[in-house]
Amino acid sequence: MKAKHLLVLSIGVVCWVIYAQIEHGGQEHGGKEQGEVKTQEPQNEDIRNTMSKYVKSQSKKTDGYFEVQDVDLDIVRKLKLLRVHERVGKTGDYYYSCADFEDTDSGDTLDLDIDVSFKDGNLEVADVRIHKLAGVARYTYDENDNRIPRGDTKSHLGKDSAPDEKEHGGKEHGGKEHGGD
Repeated sequence: MKAKHLLVLSIGVVCWVIYAQIEHGGQEHGGKEQGEVKTQEPQNEDIRNTMSKYVKSQSKKTDGYFEVQDVDLDIVRKLKLLRVHERVGKTGDYYYSCADFEDTDSGDTLDLDIDVSFKDGNLEVADVRIHKLAGVARYTYDENDNRIPRGDTKSHLGKDSAPDEKEHGGKEHGGKEHGGD
């Protein structure tokens, strides 16, 4: 009788230990294992939503328009978001996608590149650039994902870049992954 109780108790303990390992993935609470924090990468939908929310929050500050400095024409464009592209890519530490806008004054269509950083579990828009105006690319990308201007343009520069500097510490996006334009 004691042997049966001991066997049942032993099986119960083994089952509990196995359950605890499965339930917690062998980790302590909070996703930490021996001081390491594991952060799950964001989903494409989260990145696109971050971009859309950024545009909406900035638009609230400017009478409902998303304002972007057009460095090539030295004007501030008042834009209306048409759509964020479905495709999301990643190069280095930055996620990116394109978004289509309409200039509310001129009616021009613009394709903007939006870079998003992911740090400490938070997504944040890091940079916005005019990539195309009326379907004409102001810059393209080489095989190493460096931005290459087309013609006399400054649009390829990031918001804090000098003309000969690579943005984001040389971690660009584009090339084959970005479609070349």
